[in-house]
Amino acid sequence: MQHRIVVLGAGYTGAFAAGRLAKRLHREDVTITLVNPEPDFVERIRMHQLAVGRDLRPRPFSEMFAGTGVELKLAKVTAVDVDRKAVTVAAVNGDEPEELPYDTLVYALGSGWNDGGVPGVAEHAHEVAGRPGALRLRDRLAALDAGRRVVVVGGGLTSLEAVTEIAEARPDLDVALAARGALGDWLSEKGRAHLRKVVDKLGITVHEHTAVDAVEADGVTIADGRRIPAEVTVWTTGFAVHPIAEATTLELTDRGQIVVDATMRSVSHPDVYAVGDAAMAMGPHDKPLRMSCASGVPMAWQAADAIAARLAGVKVPHVSIRYYQQCISLGRKEGLVQFVTADDRAVDRALTGRGAALYKELICKSAAWGVASPTAGMPSRRRRVVRQETPARVPAEAAV
Repeated sequence: MQHRIVVLGAGYTGAFAAGRLAKRLHREDVTITLVNPEPDFVERIRMHQLAVGRDLRPRPFSEMFAGTGVELKLAKVTAVDVDRKAVTVAAVNGDEPEELPYDTLVYALGSGWNDGGVPGVAEHAHEVAGRPGALRLRDRLAALDAGRRVVVVGGGLTSLEAVTEIAEARPDLDVALAARGALGDWLSEKGRAHLRKVVDKLGITVHEHTAVDAVEADGVTIADGRRIPAEVTVWTTGFAVHPIAEATTLELTDRGQIVVDATMRSVSHPDVYAVGDAAMAMGPHDKPLRMSCASGVPMAWQAADAIAARLAGVKVPHVSIRYYQQCISLGRKEGLVQFVTADDRAVDRALTGRGAALYKELICKSAAWGVASPTAGMPSRRRRVVRQETPARVPAEAAV
């Protein structure tokens, strides 16, 4: 009997994992089912570009996984029973709910918008955490007349990319950023200086050390009672993990992330692997990996290689996941590459300007290309560790 592998979610991590498993294992030994509600790959790290009206290249899974043996099931996950080893899905075409049994599960449902429980956010704010939200924001921005006000709430990478993209694409708007801390306070001195230069050049008003307590249709209210008026508020203060895992018996963190070991295997259910934002994995110096594509893609590599090795009965390869840089687009013409330590702390080195923008674009393209080419972008040392001349054969009695 073939070993049944079900992968939930086809974002960067789920798609990478499915493609890599198909490359690592003989098709006769396993079935790989990738469950996703949309038929094409969404480049989540480009949602700020979509929001200002830029066209993104279509990437249908039917082409990306052609000839790999990966079966795409267009459906939404409604329940996971890790004790019965079954997933319930609702087909997007309206068919009756279906139950998918599995032998190995890869949970890659990721994260979505997080309103933080702040009053008015859900009702009045826009988001760029996914394609539907980015498209709604695109329509709203397109309807704004010159001189109208937009405020982006948040101070992280998503916030900086969104606010600079909007300001560059729509110089006729009055664009502001409300950040809880100082502008780019985690960056190096060189990184902060360049960020400040770009923000000033784009005419963005920055409200630093500003906590937003409520969002209304015409602006936001900050902690001291003052208001920042805006016709459009964009909320980018962080992400919340998909809630499906909370209804399972998996061991979770307080944030709802699945606790995994160094091979991305659930510490409570050894037939379940979790990758990306859905998982809580430890990085260098026992520091949790942050929610990001930079963390999620290596996690997917590790999970796929571990599954393949265990099924084949060979040594499980492992290379510690570490960080090298944070790549930030600041519109289409400017960028910032902040080099970091293994545990993601800024160092003095940073690449800025047009070169950094081109570097970030290369990263974005390689991430999308790597979905269909599972070893793309891997450090050469890691390729040597996991390299197999031929796909691994799975013994009939294999179990993970």
